[in-house]
Amino acid sequence: MHPRPDGVDDATVEAVGKLSAAFEVIENARGMLYAFHRMSGEADLALQDALSSLRAAGHTALADEVDEVLVGRDVVRDMWTFQIVEAYDEQYHRVFRDVNAAVADRLLGTRGHVFESEMKTQEQRGEHDGSPDGPDPGD
Repeated sequence: MHPRPDGVDDATVEAVGKLSAAFEVIENARGMLYAFHRMSGEADLALQDALSSLRAAGHTALADEVDEVLVGRDVVRDMWTFQIVEAYDEQYHRVFRDVNAAVADRLLGTRGHVFESEMKTQEQRGEHDGSPDGPDPGD
């Protein structure tokens, strides 16, 4: 359980919950960015394998042309995918994570999921209203 601290109103719990939900979207985006990084690396290795096959099939000049323009190429100006991931982590994800934690700590005295914890309790008690937004944590 992540109990609501004494004196904290519904609007505060809801606002912190929304910030936490926004951060969860950022976490998902970060995962997709890591998937992009991995897939780009796998494609580069597969490309190099294809070029070896082209050379083995006697198409050395063509393989060399493709190698020259694609192997080791930056995916965006001056950056490989690992650099994009690092920049995202340092410039955005880490800051968002820290802000999310600081707001929860300042307003709720915790880094936990008070809003979600109250939703869990209400739903398990059968106190949900069936609305797409979920139950009101103050009910």
